[in-house]
Amino acid sequence: MRAETQNNVAEIEKTLRLLAQRMDWETAPHRLEEFDALIEAPDLWNDPAKAQKLMKERQGLIDAVGTYKRLSQVLKDNVELIELGEMEGDEEIVTEAENALRALVEESAQKRLEALLDGEADANDTFLEINAGAGGTESQDWAEMLARMFTRWAERKGYTVEMLSETPGEEAGIKSVAYKITGHNAYGWLKSESGVHRLVRISPFGSGDKRQTSFASVWVYPVVDDNIEIEVLDKDIRIDTFRSSGAGGQHVNKTDSAVRITHFPTNIVVTSSLKSQHQNREIAMNALKARLYQMELDKRNAAVNEAHESKGDAGWGNQIRSYVLQPYQMVKDLRTNHETSDTQGVLDGDLDAFMAATLAMDVAGKSRADANAE
Repeated sequence: MRAETQNNVAEIEKTLRLLAQRMDWETAPHRLEEFDALIEAPDLWNDPAKAQKLMKERQGLIDAVGTYKRLSQVLKDNVELIELGEMEGDEEIVTEAENALRALVEESAQKRLEALLDGEADANDTFLEINAGAGGTESQDWAEMLARMFTRWAERKGYTVEMLSETPGEEAGIKSVAYKITGHNAYGWLKSESGVHRLVRISPFGSGDKRQTSFASVWVYPVVDDNIEIEVLDKDIRIDTFRSSGAGGQHVNKTDSAVRITHFPTNIVVTSSLKSQHQNREIAMNALKARLYQMELDKRNAAVNEAHESKGDAGWGNQIRSYVLQPYQMVKDLRTNHETSDTQGVLDGDLDAFMAATLAMDVAGKSRADANAE
């Protein structure tokens, strides 16, 4: 077996060991039996939230077991084919199996990263907020470009994207937008995108060929599920209703249905501007709880995740990533130094490599912190 193939086998086996460790492979069959017994209980849906949580945990374990079995089988089959091809001198069989292992290495690397999404809220759905920085139309157009980038990314993942509120720009773009993104590990992947994103390009709005620098901030918060208790006291909040700004014409809201909640202790303000005021109150309250929960997570993780400590203005000092379209093409993450010249691909939602690099860096930081603590 060639050295490259041996290395590929070793990489896949490393992933399998991690997957087995994360799901506790030895007890997985027993836990699946327990889940199956629980979901057959006649009173399961008396508590819908508890039932949904149970079904979600069960499906997560089923998926983990299925992934482990499939990767193991594909590895075993192709190693056997390589050994058979080498014994019989059939280079075609060997080459085909080696190519299959190369593809499996790429998939196993992705699964290894997903297995590391084991933070307290990583599996949760997420809120995503984008706000244009100083700079008027330029930054508002950039904020809209970011909104498109993240919705494209989410659609690639098979996630559901729901717009909760939007404030249009004065001439173009948007001043702000808020989404709820639903899907397994949505928060775990997107949490690395919190911070300031910087764009350098030739302005499409001004005269002349001058380069323009624009900023927009992105903040990501996990949707808080029922097993996370966040207390919000009535005395600490003010709830306002208002008529949301729309696109005009038939899209203008005729009633004061939009809801804004202000949290006095933290100065957090959240809004929702769907058609139903009742729905907006619920969404805004959930978003507030998510923001408060994120603040608590940031406090806990401050020693190993400084990127989330500062939620400053959208400007030079808080950048996480730079997108340069002129005079050259480059997207570079300032935390990991991961970069690509495929700027259009990134703006079309190809973000996985950037997220993976940040996740790997965070995991390495946590490992060092744990070692130092010991």
